[in-house]
Amino acid sequence: MFIHLTAGFLLVSLSILGSVVKGSGLHENPIDNSPFHRGHAPRGSLEVDARGTQSQVAMMWFAGWHQDSTPAFPISKVKWSSYTHVTYSFAFPTNSCQLSMDGSEGVKLDEFVGQAHQHGVKALIAIGGWTGSRFFSSCVGSAANRTAFVKTTTAFVKLHKLDGVNIDWEYPNSDAIGCNVKSPQDSANYLAYLKELRSSLPKPYLITIAAGITPLPDASGNPLKDVSGFAQVLDFVALMVYDIWGSWSSSVGPNAPLNDTCAAPQNQQGSAVAAAKAWSKAGMPVNQLVLGVPAYGHSFLVQRENAFVSGSTTKLASYNRFDASAYPKGDAWDSDAGVDVCGNNEPNGGTYNFWGLVNNGFLDQTGKSAHGIAYRFDDCSQTAYVYNSTSQIMVSFDDAQSFCSKGKFISSTKLAGFAMWEAGGDYNNILLGSILSCMKL
Repeated sequence: MFIHLTAGFLLVSLSILGSVVKGSGLHENPIDNSPFHRGHAPRGSLEVDARGTQSQVAMMWFAGWHQDSTPAFPISKVKWSSYTHVTYSFAFPTNSCQLSMDGSEGVKLDEFVGQAHQHGVKALIAIGGWTGSRFFSSCVGSAANRTAFVKTTTAFVKLHKLDGVNIDWEYPNSDAIGCNVKSPQDSANYLAYLKELRSSLPKPYLITIAAGITPLPDASGNPLKDVSGFAQVLDFVALMVYDIWGSWSSSVGPNAPLNDTCAAPQNQQGSAVAAAKAWSKAGMPVNQLVLGVPAYGHSFLVQRENAFVSGSTTKLASYNRFDASAYPKGDAWDSDAGVDVCGNNEPNGGTYNFWGLVNNGFLDQTGKSAHGIAYRFDDCSQTAYVYNSTSQIMVSFDDAQSFCSKGKFISSTKLAGFAMWEAGGDYNNILLGSILSCMKL
């Protein structure tokens, strides 16, 4: 069934958001409160499971390198029963268009796939990511290169007994991290590669992509007006609706807004509502859209006089000014300042995983704001903020109420499901449980 989002969809979405604000009650507090994404069966209609009910996509990305981090998130910690699809990150194209897993604990991929299959879960490989997309353009840029890369991709999938791929090209026709090979023909070549890959990996193999909040770019860099060709070969598109605001922004703002039509025009930088509408209008059926949700947030150094509304020492203000010259260190998984893959100096990432907010005293073990921490929930974006007046660190993130709101949005608008970056970012599966409950899965 081919479904377009219309103005009616937007009205339905806004009414749902209104009921979410009034009825969730997940976070009651007297105080008014990637890192960059390194993030099935045919979706012509929603997959029907063995019980005869509609089954939606409950997917996560698994960051292989965090198996040996401190704290570690090994394969044994995955709550398999809560997922339909799991995606191991990352393999990435080399300059010779082979696939490498350097730095991603690739030796454990087969264990990951085996555990997924043992639990009846589909296992995919994520190819690319923020630091691993430099050579996509050249690998799909000619017929000969595409055919060779298709063979490489197919061989990798079959060697590791995978159920499919999640291509995470960040981003076609873009410098992105700063040193990507790029071409105005990237999106056209991307589609040609995916078509050839579909011939090499016919259904029931899964071919999915992770993409930004607007459709892929045309030769001029503008969003494509027609992505129906992609819809014909893909099982679903995971929309990375996060990193919308961060240290690069002019003020503190929501990392992953559900909606922004209720915000001032200058603060409408993108949202789940807008992304779903844009992709659907361009020809991607709603039931082939998966909403990306983040188990992390971005931090900002905000002086106390800019943190609170005028005359208050407890009620947080919105769209705060912050010190753009300061790059606070996030949690133990945060990327350190150093030289990136392009040879450029980069500051601290400043990200806090959900567990990092607990471990660093912003949240208690139930996922609610800790004693002495100011909290604000933004009804428009359905996202949360916490502020430590001592360290003067503010974090924009998704909490359980945010995930519940997104679960209700997915259910009400008939999106295919959700994909969480990343499984290891949650704390005691608080976020995962919330979105599943509110999707009624």
